[in-house]
Amino acid sequence: MRRLVWLAPFLLVATLRGQVPEDSPRLAALVRDGHLYLSLHDAIALALENNLDVELQRIGPQLAATDVRRAQAGALLRGVPLFVREGPKSATGAGGDVPAALIGPGPDTSLSIGNASALGPPPPSRDPLLSARVGRSRTTSPQVNSFQVGTTSLVTDTTAWNLAWQKGFLSGGTLSISFENAHQALNHLRYDLTPFTTASLGVTFAQPLLRGFGTRLNSRFIQIARNTSRQSDLVFRQQVVSTTAAVIRLYWDLVSLTQDVEARRQALERAEKLLRDNREQADVGTRAPIEVVRARAEVARAQRDVIAAESLRRQQETLVKDYLSRKTVSDPGWADVSIMPTDALTVDPSEPIPPAATLAGRALKDRPDILQAKIQIESTRAGLEGSRNALRPSLDLVASARTNGLAGDVNPLVVPGAAPHNPDAILIGGYGTAISQLYRRTFPDYGLSLQFALPLNNRAAEADYARDTLALRQQELRLAQLEKQVHVEIENALIALEQARATLEATGREREFQEQALAAEEEKLGVGVSTTFMVIQYQRDLAQARSTEIAARAGYVKARAAVSRASGALLDDYGLSVAGDNVKCR
Repeated sequence: MRRLVWLAPFLLVATLRGQVPEDSPRLAALVRDGHLYLSLHDAIALALENNLDVELQRIGPQLAATDVRRAQAGALLRGVPLFVREGPKSATGAGGDVPAALIGPGPDTSLSIGNASALGPPPPSRDPLLSARVGRSRTTSPQVNSFQVGTTSLVTDTTAWNLAWQKGFLSGGTLSISFENAHQALNHLRYDLTPFTTASLGVTFAQPLLRGFGTRLNSRFIQIARNTSRQSDLVFRQQVVSTTAAVIRLYWDLVSLTQDVEARRQALERAEKLLRDNREQADVGTRAPIEVVRARAEVARAQRDVIAAESLRRQQETLVKDYLSRKTVSDPGWADVSIMPTDALTVDPSEPIPPAATLAGRALKDRPDILQAKIQIESTRAGLEGSRNALRPSLDLVASARTNGLAGDVNPLVVPGAAPHNPDAILIGGYGTAISQLYRRTFPDYGLSLQFALPLNNRAAEADYARDTLALRQQELRLAQLEKQVHVEIENALIALEQARATLEATGREREFQEQALAAEEEKLGVGVSTTFMVIQYQRDLAQARSTEIAARAGYVKARAAVSRASGALLDDYGLSVAGDNVKCR
């Protein structure tokens, strides 16, 4: 089962290669008769299911998991990119009255604060390595002194088969086990045995005692990799926050632009009614023909405003469609679908807002960027352990033990005039005899040694340690900077919310007064004490007041969401929970 878990990234790559996955079934279920009936809740759910920015960040935790696996094997880390992509700006430009805390700093926000140090003694490989070698050779060596071997040319036929096993440990030590075998036949006249077989079984353990010693040192990459995995989860969470904030902004901008189109159409209807009234009055001679011309001009201007408002709405709709689907906006099955927002811009300006101190306390505890910066400091401290250890001299303990075996046939070749060979009986036999000698430890070897090395001028290690110490200090200052920035963002978001609340109240009163003023001016026009020009002016003022009020409503809702995001409460406020790379909508 564990092996299947590690196959998941490969299966994901195979799925994504060459094509983009289909949209979630939710999208098709919401489309009826060419219209996408969309609530804010559905818009957020669709974005989290289909948006490619979110899908891209789902791979981050899987990349981090591969680094954890590498670190557990004793390998160096490859690193994981940590960045968040902010959503697009609305068709209105920079977001209108949207606070900067909701818009975000830019398309791509890097969250990295420097990589944890990968310096210092490398940890030993903790994945066991089994190696084998089988070979056969024949050598012919001319002899300077034939007396030693009894011949002028020594010919050796060798067949060798060897096995070796090696594994490292978190202590820094390395255990090696070797099993070596060779069968040789020589024309050596003075050897007692030929052909003969040699076998040996040896164990060697090397343990650093200063540089490279300790589980804390050699597990630092595991800790860093696990911290990076936690950071990747936080980056995914922050991408969810960013995407949710973008959907909130894009959705309410679409709602406000849709309502603005309706307000412009109402203004056009009023202008057309005025034109009809003026024509009727002009036909009976109670109003000058120039009043009809003025009314026609106002109708043309109102039509232009409707066209401009509708174009802006369509642009915003295109942005929303692109953000909620994996299809392109020109896809035949998606291009002709129009979005019908189902949520109204209803606000409660009297809702209580927690004080800034309370919001800041929650932000420092819950915001992913703050948590990630703290984890980065932990990783840098773990990496600093390696730089510090590299300043030590090297002192290694090496212990070895080996048992040997030798067996063969009595050499039939003898030096002329010499007595026949008479080897010890324990050496006579085949491969089994040599193996039995290994088991009985007939010919043992033992060794114990200390190896010491002292760098007389270790400037590279000193520079690395100084650099990593400064990097740690830099990241601590960066965390302090981020914590200060949290307070600034919350204060600015609250100020923007207060402004949006006051603006909404003012625009509501303005719209009411403009409605009353227009009604009064139309009554005056009806009794002949006003002019078409004055009525047109009041109509324009009312249309602008309604558009301004609609924008103020959207601005207030978005400013409220900005406060939630700055305080780290956005997901809870909108019923979202993140676990790993999964998002649930409550």
